[in-house]
Amino acid sequence: MAERTLRGARLGGQSFEDERGIEFAARQQVGYKCKQGHEFEVTMSVEAEIPAVWECPRCGAEALSTAGILPEEKVEKPARTHWDMLLERRSEKELEDILKERLELLRGGEIGPAHLHRANKKKRVS
Repeated sequence: MAERTLRGARLGGQSFEDERGIEFAARQQVGYKCKQGHEFEVTMSVEAEIPAVWECPRCGAEALSTAGILPEEKVEKPARTHWDMLLERRSEKELEDILKERLELLRGGEIGPAHLHRANKKKRVS
C-alpha cells in the first residue's frame, strides 16, 4: 500500500510538466484607467476583442480603455406608463364613454363600496 501513495505532491500545487518546447499564445497588454485615477493593465490574447470597459481591481468602478476604444451607446427605451399602455388598447373617446357609464352606475348605487349603497337605500326608503 505504501508503494501506491504519491509523495511530495501538494493539492493544487505544482505541475510536473516541463515547459520546454511549448509555444505560448501571442499576448498584449491593454491599459485601463478608472474615474478614481487608478491605472492598470490586463493581459489579453492578440486575437481577443478588446472591451472598452473593464472593472477596476482596486475600487470596483468602471475603467475605460486608454487605447481610445469607446463603449457603445445603449439605446434606452422610454418608460411606459399605465396611461401609455391604456392608450394602446383604447382611444380617449372610448375612455371618456366608459368613465361616464361608470360614474352613472356609481351615482345610482349599482357599483361601489357597500357603505355607500346602504346610505343610498336609506334615503330612498325614507
